[in-house]
Amino acid sequence: MRVPDDPDVAIRCDDLSVSRSGRGPAIRAVDGVSFTLPWGAALCVSGPTGSGKSSLAAILTGERDETIAVAGGDATVCGVSVRNPGRARRVLTFRTGYLPQGAGNDLPASLSVAEVLSEPLLSRDRRVDGRALGIRIASLLDELHLPIGTADKFPYELSAGMRQRVAFARALMLDPKLLIADEPLANLDLEVRHLVYDAIVSRRRQWGMAALLVTNDTAFARELGADQIRLQGGHVVARGDADGALRTPDTHTPGGVAVS
Repeated sequence: MRVPDDPDVAIRCDDLSVSRSGRGPAIRAVDGVSFTLPWGAALCVSGPTGSGKSSLAAILTGERDETIAVAGGDATVCGVSVRNPGRARRVLTFRTGYLPQGAGNDLPASLSVAEVLSEPLLSRDRRVDGRALGIRIASLLDELHLPIGTADKFPYELSAGMRQRVAFARALMLDPKLLIADEPLANLDLEVRHLVYDAIVSRRRQWGMAALLVTNDTAFARELGADQIRLQGGHVVARGDADGALRTPDTHTPGGVAVS
């Protein structure tokens, strides 16, 4: 599969359905979701527990997860089909920064923060210049107001909020063209939540990074100028633009993210 160097949109989701398997039979976690996310735009996905938010976010990242699979439709993310990515999966995971749900609590306890942040880069190229890597790590820690000494600490030595910021920094390590973040504000105190906002907004302005965020924080969505969709039972039950209330998806939303 040839992957375009400059795809026209960040995400084009066409009637996408996702199945999730567990101990019992597979269930339809996402059912017939369609939307388009342009470069530089933001989309916030909300909904109750079990609505399919996290399954949608995870399938769009291209990460290997044996518990979820495309059951119908398709989505093209950064020019790569998530239904059959093949070798292009490596391109997708390079272009997309991913913050999974609970990422801060799931950092590997045996790795230092510096090693956690280095992994996305070193897993692709072991010949990275050590000094340049150190500068990159220090820059991300500084951006998220984490002391430089944090690099040498292990996750269990950090507070929950600091671990969440480390996980968020890891998602930004490769300067992604698209950020997919599941509950990015989890465990963050009010006084540091603006750091996540600032990091997203600055990258949208500088190089047109797109962002898909799973969050029920409508105030955060409005601050970002993000369009919104709400899921329930895997279906889109409401949509809204950055300035309006969520409404049932029976009319076209002009501009920004088109949702159906």
